[in-house]
Amino acid sequence: MSVYGYNRRTTPNLERLAAEGAVFERAYSNSSWTKVSTPSFMTSLQHSVLGGFKSDSDPLPDQAVTMAQHLHRAGYQTGVFTYSGYAGTMSSLDRGVDVLREAGAEPYTASSRELNEDFWRWREAYPGEPYWAHFQSAELVRHDQRNPVAPFAGLFTNPELRETYYEWGHQLSAAGGISPDDRQRGAYSSAFEKTGISRLAYYDARRGLYDENLAHNDYQIGQLVERLKAEGDWEHTLFIVAADHGSHSQQGLGLLDSLPPDWWPMLRSYYTRVPLIVVWPERIAPGQRFSDPVSMIDVLPTILDLVRLPMPDTMQGQSLAPLLLGEEGWDPRPAILDEFEVDGETGELRGQIEVIDGRWGASLEINPDPERPPERQRPVPVLLYDLWNDPQCLTSLHEERPDLVKKYTEFLEAQWKAHQLLAQQFTRSSDVVLTPEQLRTLRALGYIQ
Repeated sequence: MSVYGYNRRTTPNLERLAAEGAVFERAYSNSSWTKVSTPSFMTSLQHSVLGGFKSDSDPLPDQAVTMAQHLHRAGYQTGVFTYSGYAGTMSSLDRGVDVLREAGAEPYTASSRELNEDFWRWREAYPGEPYWAHFQSAELVRHDQRNPVAPFAGLFTNPELRETYYEWGHQLSAAGGISPDDRQRGAYSSAFEKTGISRLAYYDARRGLYDENLAHNDYQIGQLVERLKAEGDWEHTLFIVAADHGSHSQQGLGLLDSLPPDWWPMLRSYYTRVPLIVVWPERIAPGQRFSDPVSMIDVLPTILDLVRLPMPDTMQGQSLAPLLLGEEGWDPRPAILDEFEVDGETGELRGQIEVIDGRWGASLEINPDPERPPERQRPVPVLLYDLWNDPQCLTSLHEERPDLVKKYTEFLEAQWKAHQLLAQQFTRSSDVVLTPEQLRTLRALGYIQ
């Protein structure tokens, strides 16, 4: 994203938005994929507090109140416009929603355009105020099968290279395949040696396609803002741009030449950095940039605080409103990642809880999976990284800095205990039954087979 310093002009509209409001330079999601991260930031509750991941149809606990419910109870019209049930009915995120658009786009790389169109149809049919709307598009969901739409197709990758890239994909698949989520079959798959295809050339082409889709998404955000201005709504609109998680395949998007073949990010927070831009004309001063770590679970309390609605009794994020408004009342604190699966046999939670604390990142594994391949096994329960000097988390410093290991072990163990105590307030109802359309959407996006 050029708004964050990338050397391609991928986000000119977000650059203009950033000049009108505030940019958080170190924002992090609290989990690494949509199904577990979206319910977390929609409720300001960590993933383990909500029960962990058991299936694609896990509902929210009945006691968890969503962003839509908070706003709906306050008299707002509410709309959710998404490509996936992960941000809707499959996660109980249709609660408190007046209008839900939950369907796949054709192609997925045009999803933000379709969601914008649905949003404006809703506003034309129900023009009352106040209202709250959530968009969750799909341009950047998949990293291995890009299909940019006009006029952005060709912006960074010419047609010949795009066709070559697709042909490379067929050849690599026939030679054993590649997967951005499997290091043995991913960027360092032997399929490259078998075919003679250059890794750097292949992933540079992929990066170009990714950037074209990012540029399209940026354009559609710009179109939405321009129409809000034309309709006279912009001056009283609180507008937030964020993401539910970061890229799972950064090693394929320009970092390959600096990563060793046996690299795997043990610190999940490495790929959960997300954009966070907040604009509110005449309320939030323009041109602000904040460098302290913040979390996506801070978004809900921030919105409630800015529009002066009561805070829920149970919430793990903190309001960023004092920062945005230049007031007292905000204290910097570490960003926490909490991501767990439910063991089908024992029912226990298995995963990791992590912290990003300025320069340092640490990860504590809870109930390690005994079936994990040897190359994914951790040497110790707590890994420690110097994010200033080792931003790609290549080398854990657990042997060199036992003092920090002790500090973050105690911190993360205390956080984990607190999360488990808080989780006792929340109980899940039965799983949501998936429709054939939802199953097709999940297969098309590569989430399930």
